[in-house]
Amino acid sequence: MTAGLFPKERAVVAPGAVHVPGWLPPARQRELVEACRSWARGPVPIRHTRLPRGGVMSVQTVCVGWHWQPYRYSRTADDVNGEPVAEFPDWLVALGREALAGAYGDAGGEPYTPDTALINFYDGDAKMGMHQDKDERSGAPVVSLSIGDTCVFRLGNTENRGRPYTDVELTSGDLFVFGGASRFAYHGVPKVYPGTADPALGLTGRLNITLRETGLQD
Repeated sequence: MTAGLFPKERAVVAPGAVHVPGWLPPARQRELVEACRSWARGPVPIRHTRLPRGGVMSVQTVCVGWHWQPYRYSRTADDVNGEPVAEFPDWLVALGREALAGAYGDAGGEPYTPDTALINFYDGDAKMGMHQDKDERSGAPVVSLSIGDTCVFRLGNTENRGRPYTDVELTSGDLFVFGGASRFAYHGVPKVYPGTADPALGLTGRLNITLRETGLQD
């Protein structure tokens, strides 16, 4: 009740890292859930990514525009089924620009041209260890959208996986952007709170959509 009466406000968590609670309205969240379900069916289906040393990520991932496998991008999913990934739609570019403007102000959105999306699905047991997003050749900001269950998002420093870091609770509809001095900060998701999503979403678990500029050419 208190959260509804006094909604959280936009917050600068670190230089270049901005949290905008409730940025996505419920109708837009439901549209994105359906889009993610379509991408999860293929042409390259959602999967648990296998790491080079044999470990398997607890989150499930599907990609749009470019396929990510540790630690590179390609147009075909050579580690899954060899198929070309789904094309990156223009409406997702527009959404990325809207999000950047929502975080940084009107001057932030127009030059931004994301060309890949990594969509991670978390069930109640899934986590994401501390890591850097550094496989892109572009230093443009990463736009992160949360839908479904609430999670703890940990934003660290650019030097190592340890302290100092800041924990931020991300709920459904929240926007988080990290660029500038925080673009290569270590970050992760140590905890998801199962059953916290609005049942009206028709989603069990958490979706995280991250939009990025790869800086790559075909």
